[in-house]
Amino acid sequence: MQYLIVGLGNIGDEYANTRHNIGFVVADAFAFDRKVTFESGRYASVARATVKGRTFVIVKPTTFMNLSGKAVRYWMTKEKLLPENILVIVDDLALPLGSLRLRKKGSDGGHNGLINITEELGTSDFARLRIGIGADFAKGYQIDYVLSRWTKEEETLLLPKINTAVEIIKSFALSGIDRTMNIFNKKGAE
Repeated sequence: MQYLIVGLGNIGDEYANTRHNIGFVVADAFAFDRKVTFESGRYASVARATVKGRTFVIVKPTTFMNLSGKAVRYWMTKEKLLPENILVIVDDLALPLGSLRLRKKGSDGGHNGLINITEELGTSDFARLRIGIGADFAKGYQIDYVLSRWTKEEETLLLPKINTAVEIIKSFALSGIDRTMNIFNKKGAE
């Protein structure tokens, strides 16, 4: 069995360690856990890993957030995968900081990366792991907030959540999405 793990974010040093790039952070943590490194690929940085006979193609799109679907569609087609074998890791303003929510499918929630992936794939029937970044910003400052860097306190809070997200990725492939949602969505609320 093969899975496409997509961490959403924006390329470039100016976006490193920003709230909007939490998908990249989790993808990096999963690659680190599996002791694999990313290489340049078409539309993305790509790493390949295995866990108990399951193969993971880990992708960090280089198309910028709003065009992430181009990379997802390319790698899904190249690897001959179905949407149910895709897991997209994305930031979510609607969730409290550090909350983790795994969904089998669903709305884009106004997230430009998810909007573009849904448009490119022609379906919203792909799993997504939403990571709460909170919404501590004044009206009209959403873009500034999502592109801002984490505080030291927030990084401390997020570190164990990133480790949990890595375990969710493994469980997604090894135990299936339904069981993984049952196990981790309750923990993510803590």
